[in-house]
Amino acid sequence: MLAIARSELIQIFRNRLVLVTGLVIPLAVGGLFVYQHEAFADRASLGYIAAIVLFTVMAFGLYTTAVTTLASRRQNLFLKRLRSTAASDAEIITGLVLPITVIALAQTVAILVVLGVVSTAPADVPILVVAILAIAAMMVGLALATTGLTNSPEHAQVTTLPVILVVIAVASWVGITGLDDFAALKRLLPGGSATQLVVTAWNGGVPFTDMLPLLATTLGWAVVAFALASRYFRWEPRR
Repeated sequence: MLAIARSELIQIFRNRLVLVTGLVIPLAVGGLFVYQHEAFADRASLGYIAAIVLFTVMAFGLYTTAVTTLASRRQNLFLKRLRSTAASDAEIITGLVLPITVIALAQTVAILVVLGVVSTAPADVPILVVAILAIAAMMVGLALATTGLTNSPEHAQVTTLPVILVVIAVASWVGITGLDDFAALKRLLPGGSATQLVVTAWNGGVPFTDMLPLLATTLGWAVVAFALASRYFRWEPRR
C-alpha cells in the first residue's frame, strides 16, 4: 500500500492538471476567503467561512482529483495490473487515494489555522477535527462512486460537476441561513449537517449533545457514499 501511495504521490506532482485542480484552485479560493474574512463575516459568520473553505478544498482538492486520478489509472489498465499483484483491493484503493487525501487535509488545516490566527480561533477544535475527517470520508466515497460513472480523465470534468455544485451550494445555503427554516431538509442534504457542524464548532455557544445529530447525519452520508462506491466502482475501462 505504501509503495502504491509513494508512486501515486510522484505522479501527482508530474501532472499539471492535477496540480492545478488539486493544489492551486483550493489554495487560491481558500486564501481569498481568509483575506476577505471580515467582508464575508459581515454577511454570515467565521464558521461559514471555515465551512465553505473546507468544502472547496474537499470538492476540488480531494473529490475531483481522486476521480480524475482513478479514471486515468483505470483507463491505462494500471488498476487491472495492480489487481494481479499481492495487494488487496482495499490496499490498492487506499494507496491510490491516500496521497490526495493527505494533501487535501494538510491544505484544509493550513488554511483554517491561518483563518484562526487572523480572526478568532474555533470554539470546539475536537468537533471541528471530527467534522473535517467525516467530510473527507464522504468525499472519498463519492469519488469512488463517481469514478464508476466516468469513462476517462477528461470525462471527469463533467461527471464531478453535479456533486461539486450540490455540496458547495448546500454549504453556502446552510452556512448563511442556518437551520431556522427548512431544518430537516437542510440536515438531510449532502453536506448540510456537516456545514452546520463546522459552523457550530467554530462559532461555539452550542452544547455538545446538540451537535450529536449533526455528526450522526454527516457520518451517515459517509456510509452512503461508500455504499454507492461499492456498487458503482469499476476496475476495468467502461465499454
